[in-house]
Amino acid sequence: MTNAPRGRVTQRRIAETVAAELRTRILAGTEDYRLPTQDQLVKDFGVSYPSVREALRILETEGLVTVRRGNVGGAEVHRPDEWSAAYHLGLALQGARVTLGDLAASLRMLEPLCAAECARREDRAETVVPALTANIEASLAVVGDGVAFTQTAREFHELVVEHTPTATVRYVIRSLVTLWSAQEEAWAERITRRGGYPSEAEAQEAVRTHRRIAQKIAAGRATEAERLYRKHLVATQAIVLDRFDDGIVNASSAMQALRGQRSQL
Repeated sequence: MTNAPRGRVTQRRIAETVAAELRTRILAGTEDYRLPTQDQLVKDFGVSYPSVREALRILETEGLVTVRRGNVGGAEVHRPDEWSAAYHLGLALQGARVTLGDLAASLRMLEPLCAAECARREDRAETVVPALTANIEASLAVVGDGVAFTQTAREFHELVVEHTPTATVRYVIRSLVTLWSAQEEAWAERITRRGGYPSEAEAQEAVRTHRRIAQKIAAGRATEAERLYRKHLVATQAIVLDRFDDGIVNASSAMQALRGQRSQL
C-alpha cells in the first residue's frame, strides 16, 4: 500500500485546523456573521490558498457553508437550525432503513413529555398559551383547505416542543417532529389533490383537541396534558400509518417538500 505524499497530509491537517477555527466562529457568531474573503483568510492564518479552499470544502460537507464559484464567488454561512438537524438525522434514519412506524412510535414516547413540561412552566400564561391560542385560531381559519390546515396544525406540535424549557430535549425532539412534519405534509399534499383530506369533521376535531391540550397546559395540569397529547398523536398518526407504516423515512424529498410548502405561506 502506498502512503499519501507528506505534503498532502500536512496540507490536510492545516486545512482541518483552519476549518476548526472557522467552525467555532460560525457557531459562536451572530445570525448575520460572514466569513472573510479567501484572500483575508490566507493572510489571517498565514496558510496557502489550497489549504483555505480545503478548509472551506470541509465546512461545506458539514452544511455550514456554501461555496460560490466564479466572479461572484465567496462562502455563504449557514448556522445549524431545526432544518439541518432534522435533515441530517433523517439521512441517518433513512440509511438505517427506519420505518415511519418506528419514527411515529418514538414521537409517541417523547413528544407528550414536552406538553407536560410546558404545563410546568411558571411563565406559561405569558409564553406558551398565547402562541398555542394564536395557532389554534389560525387553524380554524383554514379548516377548508387540506394542505394549509395540515401545515398549520403541525405547527401546533412544533410550538409545544419549541416551548419546552430544557434545551437539549427541545432540540432533539424538535428534529424528530420536524422530520415527521415533513413526511406528513408531503403526504397530505398528494392526498389532498385527490380530494377529501382532511375532512372538515376531522379538521374540526383536531382543533378541538388542540384547544383542550392548550387548556390543560394553561391550568398547569401536566399529567393530563401529557395523556391527552399522547392520545391525540395516536389518532393523528393513524391516518398516515394506515397507508405508510412500513415506508422508509425519506429525508431528502420530504424536507425539500416541507421547506417549499412553508416558504409559500
